[in-house]
Amino acid sequence: MARVLYWLVVVIPAAIFVVTLAVANRHTVNLVLDPFNPSNPAFSVPLPLFVLLFGCLFIGLLLGGFASWLKQGKWRRTARERTRDAYRWKSEADRLQREHESASPAALPSA
Repeated sequence: MARVLYWLVVVIPAAIFVVTLAVANRHTVNLVLDPFNPSNPAFSVPLPLFVLLFGCLFIGLLLGGFASWLKQGKWRRTARERTRDAYRWKSEADRLQREHESASPAALPSA
């Protein structure tokens, strides 16, 4: 039920918006990649405006995700170190438990 609701509330309206945006912005524009001579560019690409918009959005998402991944590096390193410490402490506790269980009752001090 939650999946159907997700599709009805999020996916279908987003798809309608994207298709509407693409249809409204299908005019061809020149992407000029020569900032020094814009009147006679050395390299320009004619493409629909919606391709340019979606391409910039996609590149922005990739760059933002990469920046977030880099920024969170210290937290991932801390999690790895703490996981390593937890495994080491667990193995130490298991070793001490085995030593305690294997010790004979005569070797243990009586209270």
